[in-house]
Amino acid sequence: MSAIAVAVIATTSVAQDLKVIEKVLPNGLKVLLKEEHKAPVVTFQIWYKVGSRNERLGATGMSHLLEHMMFKGTKNHGPKTFSQTVQRNGGNDNAFTSKDYTAYFETFAADRIGISLDLESDRMQNLLVEPKEFLSERDVVKEERRLRTEDDPVNTMVEQMMAVAFSAHPYQWPVIGWMADLNGIARDDLYNHYRTYYAPNNATIVVVGDFDAKTLFPQIEKYFSSIPRGPMVPAVSAVEPKHLGERRVIVKQQAELPAVFAGYNVPTLKHPDSYALEVLQGILSSGKSSRLYRSLVYEKQMALYAGGEYDNISTDPNLFYVYAGIMPGKKTEEVEQALYAEVNKLKTDPVTDEELQKAKNQIEASFIMGQDSIFYQAMLLGQFATVADWKLLEKYVDSIRAVTKEDVMRVAKEYFNEDNRTVGVLVPVKN
Repeated sequence: MSAIAVAVIATTSVAQDLKVIEKVLPNGLKVLLKEEHKAPVVTFQIWYKVGSRNERLGATGMSHLLEHMMFKGTKNHGPKTFSQTVQRNGGNDNAFTSKDYTAYFETFAADRIGISLDLESDRMQNLLVEPKEFLSERDVVKEERRLRTEDDPVNTMVEQMMAVAFSAHPYQWPVIGWMADLNGIARDDLYNHYRTYYAPNNATIVVVGDFDAKTLFPQIEKYFSSIPRGPMVPAVSAVEPKHLGERRVIVKQQAELPAVFAGYNVPTLKHPDSYALEVLQGILSSGKSSRLYRSLVYEKQMALYAGGEYDNISTDPNLFYVYAGIMPGKKTEEVEQALYAEVNKLKTDPVTDEELQKAKNQIEASFIMGQDSIFYQAMLLGQFATVADWKLLEKYVDSIRAVTKEDVMRVAKEYFNEDNRTVGVLVPVKN
């Protein structure tokens, strides 16, 4: 990042009213509207508070499979016509499922917003889930699982690591589901899942772009207010107990090279420590200038890649993990200890002023520059509103700026200890 860019960021005030209008319809549907008139474009997103977190063992993967089925037709719009309608009108659409939510979006020229209102209000209440379409799409998801997980040794190992890291919480199973569970899901199971979670009282609409909120909100009311409130959504009461010692999983798969991942249980964005953890992640494991990459890849030349991730946008406490791919000829144990050595330095030696400011600048720059995208703005609003509160965005940058060297050291000592760690090791095997 250039010095000029840093200087501009340092004088930008973001701790302000985001100019988001929030309204809640009588049926419980939350609506967030943010006018952005820089271009004649609008993005419409609808977020449902349902993901793999809301499933149970024996029926995992339903939320992701339902996402696929949402494109397979309603009483008013036949199979495959949803995306065709969007594309014919010059727009694009897609969807995604996580552990905590399922979201759908369309981006159009601003004068086409009515298409989103029509299509999304229709499939919120009129999805068909035809048996033939269901069986076909279930096979598609099973093949997706084979390609993305079962044929990828690193992803297989990470999936097994998550299953060990969480013993009591539903974050233990994959979003795509276990293969045996996918085989066992019946059409009526999926339809009941739809009827339970796809209701206005379990959803948030986010619209960002070139529109007049005073005109748009009555249109949203017209399309969505008549949809009846759904049943009370079952609460997820599971709480992961405190770990009483390190957990380890060894995965033996056909693979070119070994790898090691280490995950630490940490709080989410709802906790004040999340800001220090995010800055720590930037210093320790974000990009090729981070401590991990510089030490293990450049200096010691024992890893082909090294990094980490902090999954802070989640409803319940999740993992902060670090990882490395082992260089040919190097020992896995040696690389694992090198990972921990870099983590442990954060507990005993304050980070430098330069490292701290660089990490904070990078986080702030990413956030501010992302505001140029109406999709990114809507995405953040939807994520924060679904797992916590969108108003946390108003103090996000100031909270990052307030992180000190002492905060970084404190959270490293608090969370990065052996008893709070789950380790996954990939061991390559021959045919």
